Amino acid sequence: MEIFLLILAFVCMLIGIIGCIIPGLPGVPFAYIGLWIAQATERVDFTWQALLIWGIATVVVSILDYVVPAWGTKRYGGTKYGVWGSTIGVFAGLFFGAAGVIIGPLVGAILGELVSGKEWQQALRAGWGSFLGIMAGTVLKLICCGLMTVALIRAL
Repeated sequence: MEIFLLILAFVCMLIGIIGCIIPGLPGVPFAYIGLWIAQATERVDFTWQALLIWGIATVVVSILDYVVPAWGTKRYGGTKYGVWGSTIGVFAGLFFGAAGVIIGPLVGAILGELVSGKEWQQALRAGWGSFLGIMAGTVLKLICCGLMTVALIRAL
């Protein structure tokens, strides 16, 4: 049973890493579940503090994944229309797979800026900020999942 649980924990880690890139799979939460599954074995013994820290990191990174594209839009000169467009684009993009999650906020930010009366170049700049935010969120998720995987390997 212990071998089965460890294999299941590593499968969750793998799904977590894949989920950082592919939309629809909650990558970081899957990796966190993998830590808990491994904790159920006699071979792995994380402290409650470590599991709490990983849990907080999971929640923070999951929230940031939705917030960072809007922040990127704002950082690159977007107005509240661009920020709203980016945010709506994140959720709308979920229905269109991996490309939708990348393109949705970008298009949403651009459309939001155009609706607000901004020039095409300004709207593109805000869209670029949204795209950079998406990429930053993806990298953040990959780092978090990678560190959880390293923690699991080291715990063995």
